[in-house]
Amino acid sequence: MRGRRVVITGMGALSPYGEGASVMMRGLRDGVCALRSLQEHGIDGLHCGVAGIVPRLDAKRVPRESRRTMSPMSLHACFAVREALFQAGLDPDAPLPGAGVAMGSTIGSPEVLQEFFSAYLRDKSVDGMRGTVFFKVMSHTVAANVALAFGCARRVLAPAAACASGLMAVGLGYEAVASGREDLMICGGADEFHLLTAATFERLGAASLEQEPRLASRPFDTARQGLVCSEGAGALVLESLERAGARGAEILAEIKGFAMLSTPANIAHPSAEAIETCMREALDDALLRPQDIGYVNAHATATEWGDIAEGRAVAGLFGDAVPVSSLKGHMGHAMAASGALELISCIEMLRTSVYIPTYGLETPDARCGALRHPQASFAVTGKAILKNSFALGGSNCSLVLDHCCQ
Repeated sequence: MRGRRVVITGMGALSPYGEGASVMMRGLRDGVCALRSLQEHGIDGLHCGVAGIVPRLDAKRVPRESRRTMSPMSLHACFAVREALFQAGLDPDAPLPGAGVAMGSTIGSPEVLQEFFSAYLRDKSVDGMRGTVFFKVMSHTVAANVALAFGCARRVLAPAAACASGLMAVGLGYEAVASGREDLMICGGADEFHLLTAATFERLGAASLEQEPRLASRPFDTARQGLVCSEGAGALVLESLERAGARGAEILAEIKGFAMLSTPANIAHPSAEAIETCMREALDDALLRPQDIGYVNAHATATEWGDIAEGRAVAGLFGDAVPVSSLKGHMGHAMAASGALELISCIEMLRTSVYIPTYGLETPDARCGALRHPQASFAVTGKAILKNSFALGGSNCSLVLDHCCQ
């Protein structure tokens, strides 16, 4: 997008590894699988036995006035946003009236919805139902609660594009700052794990039924069984290069380009052609060529047709010249949070020039195309990164990151 240059000055993460972007990166670099076995759930027809669960955190760290309208996903987001603001050199305890918010979630809180309908169906009554329930299940609950908690008075965007929501939110924030509509945007995504989320993917035939956590999520591998649901939140602070420079902020990376488009042919099956077009448009927006990209962070969820479509698209655009990996073998698929968490990981890989291979990938599926799959950590210098996120419903997003050369 032509206009002002947009940089990232802060990042915050809550992942199955724990609280903090540094904790997540340590786990990824050490090749630790953050997935774990689920306890007995007693749900007929549900066979998923593995998930990525964030450690229990003290909700009282969020002031009660803000907390009373928050479900777990909004709390997740607030922990991540607080870390991002602190890294950006902004006071997380002072209102930010000049900031906008773009934070996505898949749906409103499934935990709260279950509590509500369990009581209603049991008693056929709404007596005793708290009025705050709606604020926890509305589609923009994460964005609205973040704006409230941090005093953000500019635009509030809440893309609900399933698994693409987090990266889409960052892209929309990038466009708002690049166009001059906003000076500062807090962006990302959050989701909470619920057994019915896993059940939904199982009914679609897309969930892994492997009971051993280390083998459950294996993107691009011939032995993959499907995706593993997880949860968390990722937050990034975006601002114009001029604003960041004027206040002496450390610049972590620059967003060079972004594209999003639809796959209208099928609501459930991805299109390799659409994915390749999306990546090409992101490169065009960044004024870069395929040979300028040094690494592709794939959405790759370990579903058969998703991996194949994305793999063929990447191979069609880059051939086998560019290393490709997915982080979902390490920490599962965090739904709306996945794009933001993985983007944070990309920024850290860009900054250190040390890149992370796909966890659990032993025998690449040839149907995914002739891709370059590193088997160990590897180095790339002097080139940009392309990050993909895709979703059921035909939503495709690609974003290009690079060092900021002022």
